[in-house]
Formats: sequence, structure tokens, C-alpha cells
Amino acid sequence: MADVVIDRVVKVYPGNVQAVRNVSLHIKDLELMVLVGPSGCGKSTMLRMVAGLEEITEGQISIGGRVVNDVPPKDRDIAMVFQNYALYPHMTVYDNMAFGLKLRKYPKADIEQRVNEAAQILGIQELLHRKPKALSGGQRQRVAVGRAIVRKPSVFLFDEPLSNLDAKLRVEMRAELNKLHRRLETTMIYVTHDQVEAMTLGDRIAVMKDGTLQQVAPPLEIYDRPANQFVAGFIGTPPMNFIRGTLAAENGRLCFDEGSARLQLPDRFGPPLEKRVGQRVVMGIRPETISVRPGDAEAASGRTLRVKVNVVEPLGDEMLLYLSTSNHDLIAKVDSHQRAEVGQEMTIALDVARSHVFDPDTGVNLTATHPTASA
Repeated sequence: MADVVIDRVVKVYPGNVQAVRNVSLHIKDLELMVLVGPSGCGKSTMLRMVAGLEEITEGQISIGGRVVNDVPPKDRDIAMVFQNYALYPHMTVYDNMAFGLKLRKYPKADIEQRVNEAAQILGIQELLHRKPKALSGGQRQRVAVGRAIVRKPSVFLFDEPLSNLDAKLRVEMRAELNKLHRRLETTMIYVTHDQVEAMTLGDRIAVMKDGTLQQVAPPLEIYDRPANQFVAGFIGTPPMNFIRGTLAAENGRLCFDEGSARLQLPDRFGPPLEKRVGQRVVMGIRPETISVRPGDAEAASGRTLRVKVNVVEPLGDEMLLYLSTSNHDLIAKVDSHQRAEVGQEMTIALDVARSHVFDPDTGVNLTATHPTASA
């Protein structure tokens, strides 16, 4: 078993700077867990504490059932892949990959076998005699991963390993890492600020903000049922639209009063919201749930808004429309063959069945059940 248990871990730097605040997280054996959040949220600090590169102020970390708080990094049975690759420029690819094994005095035959196996997995057999300066960014990243693979650790740690690659190569390497995880069948913890990487790579995602866990869940659950307004706005491209308004009741139905129009809410919103009629709330609606061609049923059900088009961004198969009502700005993601021009006024329809309602003070999602922040 190579599960990682983080139990009420705190990290405080001199000057009472709290980087990690009482985080508890269980990474299951063979799981690929992604820690995601904005810069400064504590995700890399958390990873470095698991690796043993940062001391823990409070709490406990165990790997495979063994508490490792006071265990040196070299004895934790982990391997880490860094953002900057950290390759030795004077060594060949082979020697870079073999270096850690040589320090541990592995037999020469074992080292050669492990390096060749890792090179075959990563498709870099023909690069073994080159030096890092003769490699592309993607090839250097493969070498850094290969150096970790030869260790055959219980846990792999990845600290934003794709951030130095161009957009096309990042997509390719995401797919390679996914295949690598399935092939190696080992536990992985992956840190990134890129929510697209998190969604495409993780078995589960742990979203962090200001040193605390906001939500831990599988990617689609976080997307469909965000725990709070921060998670809802961080996960998804473009980000979720947030509209401030007031809850109202009309003809026995719960409505959201945007200011320029009232939107009928789904019946399932009744139980959690009926006691909040007359109170201020925030509605969240994703850009892809906005239609610029409302049907008769949508118009009749009071789920449309009148907007003005401010910006049109074609993206190939789809386009982004930057819209505004008299009170709010919105972004819609629609088919690129829809007709829209800057300055045009139009009616849009909102799929309120896929919307969310948040408390304006706490940010808590009032309309979605979700797992606790610690998991």
C-alpha cells in the first residue's frame, strides 16, 4: 500500500506567515491526486512537506502507513519531478537518469536495465547519449520523469512539471502522463495552477485557497457541484458568470431578480432557498449554458435576458460573446456559426437547471450537495 495521509497539517513561516492551515487529505493507493489553486495558495508547500523538503509546523504525514515527519527525503520512498527539470548539464541523459541509482550503489546491470526500461516507456531510447542542451523542452521533461521512474518509488510527486512547455506540447505531455500513470500503477500527487491540467489528469482534485482545502472530489463533481463560489469561478474556462440579485416568489414559484428581469428557478431549488426569499444572493451560470437562440418554451418560462454584445471572440468551432445587461456583464460560449456582431442587442436564454445559487457573504453553494473540504 502506498497511500498518503495528511492529517491536520500546518505550515507557518517566520513572521507568522501561514502557508498551510490545518489540511487533512487522504490520497489513496494508486490514485492520481491533483492539488490545484492560484499562486500562493499553499499547494507546492504541501507537496514539499510530503517530500520532506519542508518541515511540518503541526500535524502528521504518513506514507504507506509509516509516519514520515522526521524521515529524511531519501528514505521516504518517493520521487519528485520539478518544474525546472533540474538536470545536470554536464551529464548525458543516461547518466542523469542513472545518477540517483549510482549514489545508492545499485549494481551496474540493474542500473542499465532500469534506465533502458524507463527510456523505452518514455520513448527516449535514442536520446540516452545526448546532453540536456541538445534536447527540446518536451524531451528534457521526459528525462526528468525518467529519472524518477528508475527509482521505482511508492509515490511520485510532480511540481508543475509542464509549466515551461508551449501550449501544444503541454497537451501532448498531459496525455503522456495519463498513460504513464496507468502503466506504472503507482500513487501520484500532482501540483498545478492550471485548472485544465487538473480536470484532465486527476482521479480527484483538491482545490486550495489561502492555505486551506476548499473541496476534494472527482473532476466532474467539482465542475457540476462546486462547494463554493471560489471553486465555481476557478474551475471552468471561461470562468462561471456571477450575477448578484434577490430571491423572490412569483405565482408560487421561486425566482431570481436580476434587476432587469426575473428568472424562474428550478423546483429543486425550493427546499434550500425558500427561507431566503427577499434576501440577496449570487447566481452562478456557466458560459456554455447560455444560448443565443431561446426557444418558445424558454421565453415563456421567464428564463431569458436582454443583452448587448460588447466583444466577439471567434475560437474556431466556438466563440465567446462578452455581453451586458443594464446591471451585469456576462460571457457566453456558443457555436461559432451563430450570428453575432458588436453592438447588437439580443435575447439570451439561461439553462437555470444547471445554475447555482451562492451565499453572497460566505460564498457557500446553497443549491448543491457536495463532499466536505477534507477527504
